[in-house]
Amino acid sequence: MSERLVEFDIAGWQTPIATPMATQATEALESGKVVYLRELSFLLKENESQFLSADVADANSKNVRYDIRIGTLAGTSLSPELQRGMRSMMNRYADSTRALVNKLFPAYRTHIIQARTSYRPVEAEGRLSSYRKDDTRLHVDAFPATPTAGRRILRVFTNVNPLGVPRHWRVGEPFEEVVQRFLKTLPKPNWLAAKVLQMINLTRGERTAYDHYMHHLHNAMKANLDYQKNVSQEDVYFPPGSTWIVFSDQVSHAAMSGQFMFEQTFYLPVAHMVNEQQAPLRVLERAAGRSLV
Repeated sequence: MSERLVEFDIAGWQTPIATPMATQATEALESGKVVYLRELSFLLKENESQFLSADVADANSKNVRYDIRIGTLAGTSLSPELQRGMRSMMNRYADSTRALVNKLFPAYRTHIIQARTSYRPVEAEGRLSSYRKDDTRLHVDAFPATPTAGRRILRVFTNVNPLGVPRHWRVGEPFEEVVQRFLKTLPKPNWLAAKVLQMINLTRGERTAYDHYMHHLHNAMKANLDYQKNVSQEDVYFPPGSTWIVFSDQVSHAAMSGQFMFEQTFYLPVAHMVNEQQAPLRVLERAAGRSLV
């Protein structure tokens, strides 16, 4: 077993979870580990097997996106009838992940915010993109158009590949070491530039100093090919029928290959972590010597 993964024996989305396991899972997650559920699969209904094709995503998208809050589907060119089936499948995954997160991380239950659900039917390996969008390079998640102001990015992934092909990740060094390595090389925040980005609608909300550093940290990691090659890292393979959970703003990761995967994003205010001192916001504030939000 990888030293970067902590495995838990959970095989059902609605399975009751004892307090000691929930405590251990929360500690692992907040310390920057990947919570790994080898036996937790997401079973497709018989009529949903038709969605196991890269063609369900439109030509300009690498994934199909669903927002359970408003019921909208994007990133697909399927007919309206087939979109209803896709929406039903993704809604079921969204409901399943919310039930799991509520049970496995009970301290978050009343504070966590469910965001978009993603279905990724396109092979990750070999996609052409700019280096900033190249997720086969080690990075921590930071959304340039959607500032989080320090909120955690919690993501649940499930591999549903029907051909037995695993999802291949690389997992890198701890977040504190990433910050020590790159922080002094990053440009300083500029409040005026942040205001302009918001005014011209390039960001949904103001980019805080924290968001500024996370955005540039993400880009600096991806741009440094020597770092990508030589930093301490580990190859991890998630087989079909498995699920894994990670704070993707904290865990350095790269998606090398794999096809047919679900992902659910949640946001969590830092104040509602069990140990908020492990949050990227607090790590960056200690390193910068000042408040960043």
